[in-house]
Amino acid sequence: MTETRRPAGLLLDLGLAVVFALGLAATAVMIATSWGPRYAVPDALVGVVVCALALARRRDRVRTAAAGLAVAAVAVGVSFVADLPQEPGPVTGLALAVLVGSVVRARPRRTAATVAGAGLLVIAGSLLTSLDNQHGLTAVTVLDTLCWLAAVAVGLALRRADTRARAATERVRRGERLDLARELHDVVTHHVTGIVVQAQAAQLVTAKQPEKVPEMLAGIELSGTDALAAMRRVVGLLRDADDGAPATPGPEGLADLVDRFGRHGPPVRLRLPEDDREWPPEVTTTVHRVVQEALTNVSRHAPHAGSVTVTVDQAPDAVAVEVVDDAPPTPARVGHRDGYGLVGMRERVQGLGGTLRAGPRDGRGWSVRATLPLPTRTPR
Repeated sequence: MTETRRPAGLLLDLGLAVVFALGLAATAVMIATSWGPRYAVPDALVGVVVCALALARRRDRVRTAAAGLAVAAVAVGVSFVADLPQEPGPVTGLALAVLVGSVVRARPRRTAATVAGAGLLVIAGSLLTSLDNQHGLTAVTVLDTLCWLAAVAVGLALRRADTRARAATERVRRGERLDLARELHDVVTHHVTGIVVQAQAAQLVTAKQPEKVPEMLAGIELSGTDALAAMRRVVGLLRDADDGAPATPGPEGLADLVDRFGRHGPPVRLRLPEDDREWPPEVTTTVHRVVQEALTNVSRHAPHAGSVTVTVDQAPDAVAVEVVDDAPPTPARVGHRDGYGLVGMRERVQGLGGTLRAGPRDGRGWSVRATLPLPTRTPR
């Protein structure tokens, strides 16, 4: 399966390509000087093929590694029979290390062990052919062995780091699902209570004002439709923390949250929409949690911010909330990626059909912006 290369991965591959090209050129010059120009050609061809496979490893890590090891194994045999310079050469050994380390990092244990073992066999074959030719333990064999050891060690270290990161992300998502399960109860209570109240009122007016019954029944139907839609949205988030967010029908709870933050952090300016339309509880809760997480990130990553602005805009079909600060750029924050808190927020926002963006602003400061769609209310 083809994997998408991120900018960091692209830069790494460009760096590897430069190292491979310079290494192959230097090796060719050394072989041509000591053995003769025609002896440099086989090593260069093997190196080009294996290096190309190393650069294309993300297309299919296992197959590219298997192909690279196969080419190296064939080169070991040919170099022994034809009395050519020992293979795999230093650059080919480095490329094989990239292939082996890539599989060790990202593939199942059995597959990773098989590929690592195949790499060790290639080195052992190279050593046996050099001993048979009475060359002894050569520098090429030592370099290949060190590259293999480094590949396995780095691959295992990155594998462990990836496992920890996935586990931490899963813990965040699991906690978010538990929070949403609790909020599902609040959503049901909010809507069903409204239905019960309207039904009781309809019973009271049936005898005295029967002409109002159809209108009240239409209201009950609309409330039931809203309840079903809200439950579907929240249940959709449950597909597979700390200061709980209120399930109130509007943005009132944000004032208390901003006030608490302002007591120990930079001053916060809160801008709320003039429209007093009520929001569904799951939207209100999500807006509250996005603001909470953004303010927490300001405390952690932007202690020198002079001010923070929380803006909530409301359109007929969506609510947008943005939290921006004016902190000066710092190296730590420029390289800051989405933390685990934002992982949970993005999970929640996307589950409601919205979008979440977080990143540096032009000039200075940081911005977190979430947009959440509002259900349309169309009475029948």
